[in-house]
Amino acid sequence: MKESSALPACPVETTLMLIGDKWKVLIVRELLGGTKRFGELQRGVGHVSQKVLTQQLRAMEADGLVHREVFAEVPPRVEYSLTELGRSLAPVMDALRTWGEGFKARRRA
Repeated sequence: MKESSALPACPVETTLMLIGDKWKVLIVRELLGGTKRFGELQRGVGHVSQKVLTQQLRAMEADGLVHREVFAEVPPRVEYSLTELGRSLAPVMDALRTWGEGFKARRRA
């Protein structure tokens, strides 16, 4: 995770720095439903390449939002889940969902 001296003064900017990318928000959405393997995440997130998904997961792991667990099996199994910090984004995601639903309802009206 970035040191506090490297974080922006504005809390909104800090939040956007951590999850402002389209893919990161969708990763959080998927992992709020529980632990997932890479392939499950890739299908749930949508049209994201393997390379980009890997990069985003690594960044989120470095920021303390995602936990990566590797199982010593053949073939190797890797599972991703949200950390306690990552799960604390649930109200943010709920607010985004509510706002999006309201926006779509207005567009249909």
